[in-house]
Amino acid sequence: MIRVALLGAGIGSEHLAAYRNLSDLFDVTMIVDQDAGRAEDLRKFDTYAVETDLDAAFKNRAIDLIDICLPPHLHVPVTLQALASGKHVICEKPLATSLSDVALIKEASDACGKHVFPVFQYRWGPSLAQLRSLIEAGLTGRPQVAALETHWSRSADYYAVPWRGTWSGEQGGAVLGHAIHNHDLMTHFMGPVQSVSAMTSTRVNPIETEDCAAICFQMNNGALCTSSITLGAAKDETRIRLVFEELTATSASEPYAPGAAPWVFLARDPDKQAKIDAFLTSLPVEPVGFEGFLCACADMLAGRENKAVTLDEGAASVELVTAIYDAARSGQRVSLPLYETHPLFKGWQP
Repeated sequence: MIRVALLGAGIGSEHLAAYRNLSDLFDVTMIVDQDAGRAEDLRKFDTYAVETDLDAAFKNRAIDLIDICLPPHLHVPVTLQALASGKHVICEKPLATSLSDVALIKEASDACGKHVFPVFQYRWGPSLAQLRSLIEAGLTGRPQVAALETHWSRSADYYAVPWRGTWSGEQGGAVLGHAIHNHDLMTHFMGPVQSVSAMTSTRVNPIETEDCAAICFQMNNGALCTSSITLGAAKDETRIRLVFEELTATSASEPYAPGAAPWVFLARDPDKQAKIDAFLTSLPVEPVGFEGFLCACADMLAGRENKAVTLDEGAASVELVTAIYDAARSGQRVSLPLYETHPLFKGWQP
């Protein structure tokens, strides 16, 4: 049983719902929020303690894992405090907003021997498990191209939370806070990014950060990918199309759990479609979203099969965001990896 302190009762409410369904693996013993009433409002049959001071979680020796669901500008300092207190860490995206801070987290994690799990729950769901299995079985062939659409709607009500839409609070816009999950899926299935070109703009709301973007990626394996992002769509929709040598994988339009709804896996050679369809029917069902993510964390902490999101993958995500902002501001194509000499290594905030 992994004993958890959940920091933040906002997005933390979604984490809590997943923990409840995994009560054989996790015990949420504490929720910390500046608004104690908000934490109490989440309570159903739970027996967790409610605290308003983060130190209560750090000092509690019974806590094994600290789950950070706080605003982005708090992610790095709280992660470092949690590691210093000898806890494993789950951290909501973004893990950090500079490569220099990622290096600090890596150093702290190595020093105390504790894991840091960046949150990329979009990776889990039946359709994505099917795609992974098709790739592992050699039925897809090489990645060719991909097209991502993160077309969501965010109005003034969303930005009424003071830290949102600001460089000091949210630390970035739609590239960082919204499309980051789909970019993680892109690299998860299409491979690491070799170079990126980008344009960003603020067109929907009067905010500091970007709410629209058009991005092009070239992957290490030669595949070409595009990402279209807006927060001014009529409703929240995500569409993903991944084209491989032997088949094309196309998502539905579910915005927050793209692996939950059925995907279409279409063979390039119609004579091979029956084989693909038969293969898919033989696969077990995988948990969706946060439940799948947390199961993978539990497996890693128990020394079982490791499918958890790693700190290195979280670092790669931060590196990619850094490259996107650099490309958008400079108008140049930016190659990865990025090194300490890169002008945005210590952060992309203006």
